[in-house]
Amino acid sequence: MSIVEEIKRRKTFGIISHPNAGKTTLTEKLLLFGGAIKTAGAVKSNKINQHATSDFMEIEKQRGISVSTSVMGFEYNGLKINLLDTPGHQDFAEDTYRTLTAVDSVIMIIDCVKGVEIQTEKLMEVCRMRNTPVISFINKLDREGRDPYELLDEIEDKLSIEVRPLSWPIGMGKSFKGVYSLFNKKLILFTPSKTKIDNDDFVEIEDINSEILEQYIGENDANQLREDVELIEGIYPDFEINDYLEGKLAPVFFGSAVNNFGVRELLDSFIKIAPIPKPRHTELREILPAEDKFSGFIFKIHANIDPRHRNRIAFLRVCSGKFERKKNYFHVRQNKNLRFSNATAFMAQNKETIDEAFPGDIVGLYDTGNLKIGDTITEGEKGIFKGIPSFSPEIFREVENLDAMKSKQLDKGLRQLMDEGVAQLFTFEMGARKVVGTVGQLQFEVIQHRLKHEYGATCRFRQINLFKACWIAGDDKKKVDELIKSKYRHIARDKDGKLVFMAETKQWLMMVQENFPDVEFHFTSEY
Repeated sequence: MSIVEEIKRRKTFGIISHPNAGKTTLTEKLLLFGGAIKTAGAVKSNKINQHATSDFMEIEKQRGISVSTSVMGFEYNGLKINLLDTPGHQDFAEDTYRTLTAVDSVIMIIDCVKGVEIQTEKLMEVCRMRNTPVISFINKLDREGRDPYELLDEIEDKLSIEVRPLSWPIGMGKSFKGVYSLFNKKLILFTPSKTKIDNDDFVEIEDINSEILEQYIGENDANQLREDVELIEGIYPDFEINDYLEGKLAPVFFGSAVNNFGVRELLDSFIKIAPIPKPRHTELREILPAEDKFSGFIFKIHANIDPRHRNRIAFLRVCSGKFERKKNYFHVRQNKNLRFSNATAFMAQNKETIDEAFPGDIVGLYDTGNLKIGDTITEGEKGIFKGIPSFSPEIFREVENLDAMKSKQLDKGLRQLMDEGVAQLFTFEMGARKVVGTVGQLQFEVIQHRLKHEYGATCRFRQINLFKACWIAGDDKKKVDELIKSKYRHIARDKDGKLVFMAETKQWLMMVQENFPDVEFHFTSEY
């Protein structure tokens, strides 16, 4: 099979949502319908009786949440599907932001009871920055939720994107009977509480005015459905696939992931309309997927993915050409060649060795510390892929070692966790104090838990008065040096050795910016 044919059969997407909207459950059910797993465990009361396939970290199992991105690949209808399940919790948003750089489209889940929530708005902003195509799945139709029209209006209003329903619910909660597919012109009847793969009960209905509709859903619901379909066709734009592919229009599906309902319809529609791998930009030029030479970038690193083996795996998105195991590739940042003897594909925590991979695929590379998030790997070209910044954290805590005998373990653990992008580490020039910066409080719990259980190191985090970490740079080195000398107590370096100004208050930061107009203050590390 040629590289062009391999590209055409690949769909790489991420699943995003607010916490508890059913993201990990939908991920699991997509795997179920894709044949990657045979049974699924339900998530109930924030506890996982049979842990979700994509949640493998111990703290995730304890809390019933996803705190790291999981990668899963499976074959479906002759296509290779690469699915990335992202953290829903806002405290781990930066991992999700980075993951969105590695996908070509997104499925966004919305709880029909709660509607559009804050985290969903933030994630949609990241999608909009890249014009990422978005499909919306309104979940939990088996519960009494909000009016579907109200939900669609809220999506358009809060997420600033046009919507087009491609399926429509018949009832909701106790009266939920199924959905009518506007995309495929068929009625899909609801059967609750299924945990094993089964064929959906569906009826082909080309003409919705046919009397056969009443036989399945009753006269009242049939009349209501006809009214709804007529209204939808009248007030919503026609579904134009190019509008979807350009990120202007979000097709909407309805269902109940926990009951497996609407998932097959979503998956079958997704593989028809979702984009194949797209071109990517380096600082030098646009890279096309079908180019002969391999290129890719690292968007995630995970240490100790298997607690029994202290390994470190870098997740690489293939952007062009064909990746081949045991072949020498060029590491752009380090300006040297690397050879990857072990390359793996993922089905959550299960891994298998692969010999080759194509654009759109996610490859796991075993690493001894050479790779970092944002690194570009090529067959010789020196351009670096753009768009994987670190954002200035919102919460800062100073690290206090609780066991002086384990200082080396603590340093190693912090360094590896920071390389994973779990948080950011700043080391002050004066006194070498270490400060960890995060997006949310829960990240500190994860760091403590992983330091103790994976590295045998114990620490606590002491509150510190900091407002913002600003990366500093400037064309005039003397001016930068003048700032460093003047504010030496507040100068630190990030894990990559870049200079950072640690501002204690917003007002003070503004004053320093005014006093040093020739120095650039950046709120992301990519400048």
